[in-house]
Amino acid sequence: MTSVPCCSASSRFREEASLLVTTNQRTSRMALSPDTRKRLITAALVAPASAWLFVFLVLPFIAIVVFAFGERAPEGGYQAAFTFAQFANLASRAQAFKNTLVLAPIGSFVCLLVAYPVAYYLAVKASPQHRLLLVSLVVVPFWTSLLVRTYAWMYILGARGIPHLLEFVGIENVRLLNTPGAVLLGIVYGYLPLMIMPIYVSLEKLDRRLLEASADLGARPLSTFFGITLPLSLPGVMTGVALVTILLLGEYLIPQLLGGGKVFFIGNALVDLFLQSRNWPFGSAIAVTLVVVVVIVLLVAMRIAWRVAGTRQVDLV
Repeated sequence: MTSVPCCSASSRFREEASLLVTTNQRTSRMALSPDTRKRLITAALVAPASAWLFVFLVLPFIAIVVFAFGERAPEGGYQAAFTFAQFANLASRAQAFKNTLVLAPIGSFVCLLVAYPVAYYLAVKASPQHRLLLVSLVVVPFWTSLLVRTYAWMYILGARGIPHLLEFVGIENVRLLNTPGAVLLGIVYGYLPLMIMPIYVSLEKLDRRLLEASADLGARPLSTFFGITLPLSLPGVMTGVALVTILLLGEYLIPQLLGGGKVFFIGNALVDLFLQSRNWPFGSAIAVTLVVVVVIVLLVAMRIAWRVAGTRQVDLV
């Protein structure tokens, strides 16, 4: 009489154990592998930034491309069509393209000429005690608005600024404001820190033992610079040049204030077409052309950087 309940309990125990094993097997099959879990975490981290770029970069660019092949509505804005007339009309803004494609590279080159000695002194010559202070002085201009700094240059270059001082030494009728030179000066002043910092970072990583070895082998300072320092700092140079050039291609504020409407950049043309003339298709065609120019600049910079990285050698003799 007592063996029946015992057998029944044993049977239930085996059934529960079998069910538990089956559940564990299913759970183990459903468990994520480490690689899958890592990919999911990466996707979750990247998703917000990707969504932001898609909404505020990709979609607007698609809209601009669509507008570029349309027509201007009679009341202004966009009218659906498919035509290349806007691109055929780019020659009417040739002066804006000329000013941009001439002054932007020149501004980048002048920034490089000024920035490299400054970055070299900060990274190689300055003492650790003074380096932090000097780097802070380089960054200080970013604490104020570019608009405020450009307005200051308007006063300095205006009739009551440097030209007024030159009158005391007999030099009269000097016009500095509203000239390409004024725009170039504003460009160099405004973008110089963006050129200094990448070069400074590259030079700061420079192995000082290479310089010491070069000196021990009897190399002259100039040979050491061109054989070691400059090649090893080229990544920072290329980064600074690409960054400044790309930003200058879309510059609006400095030509508007220091050029006075006489030195037009592509950015000024875009503002005029979108906000004043309300010719959105033509403005979009110019914007698409500008994007193509920026992409070409990036590809050229990347190709040069890859070539330099692949062929760079340190010659101590």
